Amino acid sequence: MTLLEDLWYGNIDPHEAILTNSKRYKHLLSLMARNRDELNETLTDKQSETLEKYDAAVNEMHSLSEVEAFSYGFRFGVRLMIEATNSKGIS
Repeated sequence: MTLLEDLWYGNIDPHEAILTNSKRYKHLLSLMARNRDELNETLTDKQSETLEKYDAAVNEMHSLSEVEAFSYGFRFGVRLMIEATNSKGIS
């Protein structure tokens, strides 16, 4: 398969490839989970439900941000390649 086909069929996930090896990311994820669990133990059912709704909204916002950042980065990279190939002195 070509790189574009792998991307199309979902065989490539740039988000996972970037973050899975990051010690800082893993540490922050662990810290968030620990603190969220601790907080959740003190909440009423109503507060817990509100926190779940908040989490869902934050996750959706992050997803939208990641898509926009990826799209922007891809377009920017293509523009750089076009400019590089159109520069004088490059054959």
